[in-house]
Amino acid sequence: MTIAVFVFSLLGAMALGMPIAYALLVCGLSLMAYMASNGMINAFDSQILAQRFVDGADNFPLLAVPFFLLAGEFMNAGGLSRRIVNLAMAWVGHFRGGLGYVAVMAAVIMASLSGSAVADTAALAALLIPMMKRAGYNVGRSAGLIASGGIIAPVIPPSIGFIIFGVAANVSITKLFLAGIVPGLLMGVAIGLTWWWVAKRENVQPGPRMNLSDKLKATREGILALGLPVFIIGGMKFGVFTPTEAAVVAAVYSFVVGAFVYRELPWSKLYGLILTAGKTTAVIMFLVAAAMVSAWLITVANIPAEVARMMEPLMGNKTLLMVVLMLLVVVVGTALDFTPTVLILTPVLMPLVIKAGIDPVYFGVLFIMNNAIGLITPPVGTVLNVVCGVAKINMDTAFKGVLPFLWAQLGVLALLVAFPSIVIEPMKWMLR
Repeated sequence: MTIAVFVFSLLGAMALGMPIAYALLVCGLSLMAYMASNGMINAFDSQILAQRFVDGADNFPLLAVPFFLLAGEFMNAGGLSRRIVNLAMAWVGHFRGGLGYVAVMAAVIMASLSGSAVADTAALAALLIPMMKRAGYNVGRSAGLIASGGIIAPVIPPSIGFIIFGVAANVSITKLFLAGIVPGLLMGVAIGLTWWWVAKRENVQPGPRMNLSDKLKATREGILALGLPVFIIGGMKFGVFTPTEAAVVAAVYSFVVGAFVYRELPWSKLYGLILTAGKTTAVIMFLVAAAMVSAWLITVANIPAEVARMMEPLMGNKTLLMVVLMLLVVVVGTALDFTPTVLILTPVLMPLVIKAGIDPVYFGVLFIMNNAIGLITPPVGTVLNVVCGVAKINMDTAFKGVLPFLWAQLGVLALLVAFPSIVIEPMKWMLR
């Protein structure tokens, strides 16, 4: 019965049009009222809810969120994003469908800088879609490619998704970062191969081949942007700084390069960029705080144990259990945005994962990847909506364009479910 109260109170509040954070609070209130009326707890106590709400946001690793968001703002405004696109253009722009390969290469590089799918997609779409239109590329397919490249950002470190999951699940964020590198690169390879297959039908001429001196010039201009992910991952691997400290380093690095090296980040823009990052942070932190209220009551109500009993026939087969869990996340991800899905499902699924003996880091990587894929599935599809706005196309056109790449990303997810060592072994090697 507690599962029914949890599900229907949450879905009912959302159906009434409440924002997800308020729906989570309503869900928490409903669970506490139900447990108090049935003697599962002593009494309804609003002070406990308020305390849990404050405690939910009072978590040191969450400080990484505003700084990584700020780093993304500095990167886009300071010219780092543009130089990354120019670098990719210099090396792969002359191939058939070259602008598509530029999008893939730039998406992977930018994913290793900001950790935000929406920010990366918006930057890439603004830079590349007008170029692809002028070159005669199919607009819907171009938008689909850029959207599918944008969702690599939550998987390749630094990832805001990994930070939120790590806090909610009490899993090492450093391990999640390191474990996400290979799956993120595989996502890039998958959409690159899919674009190769799709581009054969594109009736466009390849771009001009740049000579070696122009390629080296573009590389020199982009080398500072390329150095940031190496610096961050190396620093965490060798224990120089924690993920939270890495976020501060990324923000300072992006600001210094954009303001003093490239000189494209004027002081007049600084307030606006900080304000934008602050607003996004406020939304995320409010969601996290509200979700921690529901997470505590989910634990008190013993909902994970009830879910485990329902999943008992699958507990002996880790692969089959992962298939079922990933299918569940795919379905939920079509209806909910990235962060709410992570915050709602993590406290429910993690006890089940641990009981089944599945590595929490491995599950976390696939869980975040699955939620990232949800960003390009309608009707919510935040990233898909972003490219629709930039490309000025409707959702149907964008979804038709993204479909081949969506299947490719789901194929990578299926591969990782079948072969967990692809995720676990590289992480163990990097932790040596």
